[in-house]
Amino acid sequence: MRFLLTAEQREFARTLDSLLGAAGTPAAVRAWAAGEHKPGRDLWARLAGTGVFALAVPEEHDGMGPLPVELAVAYVELGRHAVPGPLVETVAAAAFLHRLGDPDAAADWLPRIAAGDALVGLCVQDAPFALDADAADTVLVVRDDTVCHTETHGPVQPALDPARRLSRPLGGTVLARGPAVTAAARHATDLARLLTAAQALGLGRALLDGTVDYVKQRTQFGRPIGSFQAVKHRLADTLIGLEFAQPLVHAAALALAAEDPSAGTQAAAAKAAAGEACYAAARTALQLHGAVGYTDALDLSLWIRKARPLRDAWGTPAACRARVLAG
Repeated sequence: MRFLLTAEQREFARTLDSLLGAAGTPAAVRAWAAGEHKPGRDLWARLAGTGVFALAVPEEHDGMGPLPVELAVAYVELGRHAVPGPLVETVAAAAFLHRLGDPDAAADWLPRIAAGDALVGLCVQDAPFALDADAADTVLVVRDDTVCHTETHGPVQPALDPARRLSRPLGGTVLARGPAVTAAARHATDLARLLTAAQALGLGRALLDGTVDYVKQRTQFGRPIGSFQAVKHRLADTLIGLEFAQPLVHAAALALAAEDPSAGTQAAAAKAAAGEACYAAARTALQLHGAVGYTDALDLSLWIRKARPLRDAWGTPAACRARVLAG
């Protein structure tokens, strides 16, 4: 089976790629890691102007969605450019609030999410930490059949990616209880896995492209190292992993759009494949860049350090494979 994007979807991806390529994203990532959120939020505002966040919000709340396929297309580009912030969590929170059945909460938050004015954290079930709670306007915390929202959090925890700032939500006001919470959380988790997979796919492609450019320039024994057979094989293996992950991401997006009963299984499969492929791309980039790959001065290091956290976010590969087997 082949998955081909429409002309409009491809143009949307090109528009985002052009916008983010000219936006100085590495500087925004470094500022975010230092706790300075304004450059990142300015970037969010520009993304909102293209309709990225409105894709997750239904029309009755000033959105254009939910449109999982278009969201996946967008999040590949957000991953390619390493955009900081709780991107997945905010959109997953929109899906959660839409399914929750609380009209007041939906009316309060969904238009703000669509406009890019609200950053929302989301902790589901066993997740002990919230991503970027220090930058979020609120954090939704789901435990069993209860959801709370909180605006307080503990100290920021160190993370492998310094631009992914983790902290523990504190306290909170109960928003809702009951089976609707559980069902909404399940759907939000499926969407979060899809979009994390899309981010990982874009990140992996950026790592591969940067590494290919580098091995054409770096010389050893008087030749570009990209001419060595072992280097070619390593890059080819990395490309194959990313190419195999891409149709799984598209399939999961289509399943979620159709509300197919297998959507959760397909999202888990996409997450496992894209996460592993992205992590492999980071390992390849680090090895072929040599010692310079470890330095903060290299912009590509910002991408390298995102790969493992993305691989493990919203379900490790083992957890996602278990979900696939259970499905």
